[in-house]
Amino acid sequence: MSGCGLRNPCHRGVPAALAGHPLVTAAWQGIDAREVWDCHVHIAGNGDSGSGIALAPEMESPWHPWLQLQRLFYLNGGCVDDRPGHVDNSYLHRLRELHASLPPGVKLMLLAFDRAHSEAGQPLPERSAFFVPNAHARSLAKSHPEAFEWIASIHPYRADAVDALHQAHAEGARAVKWLPPAMGIDPADGRCDPFYRAMARLDMPLLSHAGEEKAVRGMGVTAFGNPLRLRRALEAGVRVIVAHCASLGEEEDMDHDNREMAGFDLFARMMDHPDHRGRLFGDISAITLRNREPRVVRFLLERDDWHGRLLNGSDYPLPGILPLISPRRFARAGLLAPEVVPVLEELQTWHPLLFDFVLKRHLTAGGRRFAPGIFATRSFFIGSPT
Repeated sequence: MSGCGLRNPCHRGVPAALAGHPLVTAAWQGIDAREVWDCHVHIAGNGDSGSGIALAPEMESPWHPWLQLQRLFYLNGGCVDDRPGHVDNSYLHRLRELHASLPPGVKLMLLAFDRAHSEAGQPLPERSAFFVPNAHARSLAKSHPEAFEWIASIHPYRADAVDALHQAHAEGARAVKWLPPAMGIDPADGRCDPFYRAMARLDMPLLSHAGEEKAVRGMGVTAFGNPLRLRRALEAGVRVIVAHCASLGEEEDMDHDNREMAGFDLFARMMDHPDHRGRLFGDISAITLRNREPRVVRFLLERDDWHGRLLNGSDYPLPGILPLISPRRFARAGLLAPEVVPVLEELQTWHPLLFDFVLKRHLTAGGRRFAPGIFATRSFFIGSPT
């Protein structure tokens, strides 16, 4: 078994010896695969299948080399065939292939992604890093019900936002996804109130990015990523999932003279507030990326009183971008047994979704691991959590 390079070799299938390795099979101990819904899986492409996916022109422009390089890494992470006419379908094919080699019952929750909008609620295609229509996410889930669920994305400033929410709910959407800094959404703005009231009535959870955003540009209003701005949704009765537990970057502490403070520490303050119990949750996608501090993982492992309010997501295709995650780093930090490292490094090149799962299941701090219930997310999305 060898270490990882820069490019994903995109091996197909998983060798029997690796799939049956005791460290891999041990990760499933105590978990019913039918309850495992990965709540953070991106749909990628360029619309060449008629999907309606759209990318900002600069993502493919030689005049924006960093954005172009970023796009190429995402495509490689998803093992995309970038020949004209093959991008959308090859991404989907790889995702279905990965799903087929997971235990029966596991599902992947596919994220739609609305356009950035102006304060007046008008779409801004030229300011939108990418766009994944609700109709496309819904179609994939309907066509492959054994593999996929879907999460809608609706900008709350839209004149039709509440109607679109009711339609998405009726068509099987399990939640709503926002990326406020990129989409131009201020979660603390009163214009969101009608949308929040409708979400609360429908018991539709809100999966909202919080903290600094590195992967997606767009409107670039960094203040909108402050987790404290999500309190307005909580006060309206919405179940809010803070993506990545706000684990990257610093935000203004709106409670204390707007001094700079780690977004994760603001999230922790919110989690410990008694008024937010039963409504505030965190997803643990992306917490293992190199740009996160190991102290975030350690803290989340040790706070086992939070484990009933954490949900697992992979943030796929990011686990397939080999340089982004280093198992050796966690071993050096005392959060991962050294003997697990070579197995994980090999597994990442074959099956990044399984790699993400096995890595998180083997992380440990103070004798604590992530509870099995964190990965059994189905019950959260099909009804009120226990």
